[in-house]
Amino acid sequence: MDRTATMAEQELQRTVDALRRKIAEQDRTIARMQHLARFDALTDLPNRSVLAQNAEQAIEQARAGMRPLAVMFLDLDRFKNINDSLGHRVGDALLAALAARLKSAVRERDTVSRLSGDEFMLILPDTDSAGASHVAQKLIARTLPAFQVANQELSITPSIGIAMYPTDGDDFDALSQSADAAMYRAKRGGRGTYRFFTREMQAEAARALQVENALSRAQERGQLELYYQPLIDLTSGRVTGAEALMRWHHQELGSVPPAEFIPVAEASGLVGPIGEWALRHALRQLRTWMDAGLPALTMAVNLSAAQFHHAELPSLATEILQETRLPAELLELELTEGAAMQNPQHAIAVMADLHARGIRVSIDDFGTGYSSLSYLKRFRVHKLKIDQSFIRDIPDDEDDKAIVGAIVHMASSLGLRTTAEGVETEAQLAFLRQQGCDEAQGYLFSRPLAPAMFEAFVRDLQDQA
Repeated sequence: MDRTATMAEQELQRTVDALRRKIAEQDRTIARMQHLARFDALTDLPNRSVLAQNAEQAIEQARAGMRPLAVMFLDLDRFKNINDSLGHRVGDALLAALAARLKSAVRERDTVSRLSGDEFMLILPDTDSAGASHVAQKLIARTLPAFQVANQELSITPSIGIAMYPTDGDDFDALSQSADAAMYRAKRGGRGTYRFFTREMQAEAARALQVENALSRAQERGQLELYYQPLIDLTSGRVTGAEALMRWHHQELGSVPPAEFIPVAEASGLVGPIGEWALRHALRQLRTWMDAGLPALTMAVNLSAAQFHHAELPSLATEILQETRLPAELLELELTEGAAMQNPQHAIAVMADLHARGIRVSIDDFGTGYSSLSYLKRFRVHKLKIDQSFIRDIPDDEDDKAIVGAIVHMASSLGLRTTAEGVETEAQLAFLRQQGCDEAQGYLFSRPLAPAMFEAFVRDLQDQA
């Protein structure tokens, strides 16, 4: 009997212990769910809802005590290229490591929150503009040392926008918008820096939003078109190719220059479909001209950094060439030094792939970026395009003459062709010919032309030959 009672008690104890474990596990699950409802799963930083609560509380305290407060919007520069080239797992690991550095740079009472992707926001109570400037510099300094992620050494820089309470907004939404606008100004100012919000930015932000909304419908509404600027061979005087240049005319916004809408397209993710449209449209136009009897010309198409680093670029270019029945060597993809140097190793791989497919690559605006000669030697590049800023003051500026001469001779020694951009005078043309530059483009020859006018221009030169 005693033994039976003892066994029953033991069984009961086991049941009680199991129930306790189950309850404890449920408690941990509930606590975890409650934590995830308030904190970002990747970085363990406060999420949007906690950010909003903390911000409203901090603003109320600042209002009551007539104290300053700073809101910062931090966005990583060119983070998308890391995701595209190395994968989201590496990108996520980088974000987690970055979050720890950001948190270590501020006080316990400050809020550091991840909004989404590579966007972060900070709330700094009792912080005036001098204090905000100090914190921004500290945040940038903390990101400078390379991150060791998945056997990769990665470098990243942030662009930071700062809004001050109450001058830049009296509630969280207004301050967030102001900080966002200032962040975009920081990106335009060279990236890896910070900017305070100004009233001028408010108008620019409104304009940028208007441009973005209109640009999302521009392609389907037929508002985008390509003009073509002739490339002239400096030995024969013949047209050797065309550079496709995008134009956008909107009924209300008027003619929006590429310098304005291309950055908006890059920031909003629209540059991919717009870039594909431009590539396809340009090669179809070249096919049309050749079917009409024009000689085979090179078609140069500009690429943004995002397009160049997209994994599908080589296969997409080959697909369109096959669709248009054009030889690969007639396509020339132009990218800036900056785009190539964002991730040099990846650039080397992409250029090698394009070269293997017979597609040519040129470096646009050469001389304005920071490309290393050691990398230039490894890039499978066909041509260097000399930026017009070095051409403009020739023949009066001796420094520009020396720079242009050096670029032409260096390119020649590396087996590369050179094209001078922005040629407007006979004196500039004479100097370029003297130096051995291969091609030129600019208003001395022709402004960018609509397709029919470009065809007429080529035929006129043929008739004069």
